Amino acid sequence: MATAADGTLFEPNRPRVVRQDYVLKRWPEAINGFTIALLSDFHFDPDFSIHPLRAAIPLVNQLHPDLIALAGDFVTTPLFGDDRRAAEVAHPCAELLRQMSAPHGSWAVMGNHDASTDPEYVTAALEEQGIRVLANVSTPIEIGGGRFWLAGVKDVLGKHADLQQTLHAIPTSEAVILLAHEPDFADHASRFPIDLQLSGHSHGGQVRFPLLPPLYLPKMAKKYVWGRYEVGAMPLYTTPGIGTVGIPMRLNCPPEITLLTMRRG
Repeated sequence: MATAADGTLFEPNRPRVVRQDYVLKRWPEAINGFTIALLSDFHFDPDFSIHPLRAAIPLVNQLHPDLIALAGDFVTTPLFGDDRRAAEVAHPCAELLRQMSAPHGSWAVMGNHDASTDPEYVTAALEEQGIRVLANVSTPIEIGGGRFWLAGVKDVLGKHADLQQTLHAIPTSEAVILLAHEPDFADHASRFPIDLQLSGHSHGGQVRFPLLPPLYLPKMAKKYVWGRYEVGAMPLYTTPGIGTVGIPMRLNCPPEITLLTMRRG
């Protein structure tokens, strides 16, 4: 009984901050120490997932990140009912997300739930609040003589992710950080000149019992479930995300805000 109470009332609503340092060969020395706050899988609803998101906002702002990366699944595909109507909660979700600030902005990619409801609607809701959505495009982030590229692909499960299109304008000597919702996309992305992939989607398994496999592992999140990985020569970080899907429960898998610090190696 106590375990169930902790998994439904306490752990899902208490995001923790996890700090990760990355040393990247192509990272520009001029911006050593650049920080990115990574969040994902909000699955916004007014009853459950709103609470960890509200709790995360002041934590992110206290970290003073240089940039905020949002790795998708702002809404949830319903088991029954109108998919397009389910996308409408993107507006209150975006209104909360805009309360987080960073000098180099907030950037997002679509997740599989966004793509299977109404990705154009979700994108518009985010961009109305100043959150820019990357859909098979890259953008340069320039600071005091240093520059890297932030790239983002469309949702992989929808078969619309196109790395050739995403990366075509980037000089070969410059660092690239890729936002891709599904972590197992790293098997493909590692064949390209990408310095770090950031993903969500897995929820870290969401419910984890000792000595047993995670309860929830969706397609394209079965290999790189949670934390740091090296996929070929490319580093990958998978966040367990903020919200919940299916059942509003987390066990041994708290919601996470990841603060990544970049340095040249």
